[in-house]
Amino acid sequence: MMNPKMILQLKTMLTKFRQNHPKVPLFFSAASKAINEGSVIEISLTTAEGRELCTNMRVTQDDLEMIRTLGEMASK
Repeated sequence: MMNPKMILQLKTMLTKFRQNHPKVPLFFSAASKAINEGSVIEISLTTAEGRELCTNMRVTQDDLEMIRTLGEMASK
């Protein structure tokens, strides 16, 4: 269990993240409603130096349970 001070720090950081990147939470909200078992999540990153990294994963039932649990925690 996280201590209350860490939870407050995390909440503050999350609020700032949402202010700095308003489209990201909207994307995650829409994606969480559309995702199902067998969906493929792909993540790519281009560094400031131009290096590209990319990976993907096929969503399992266990992944869905974790995503839903995290969503419930975030909404509290």
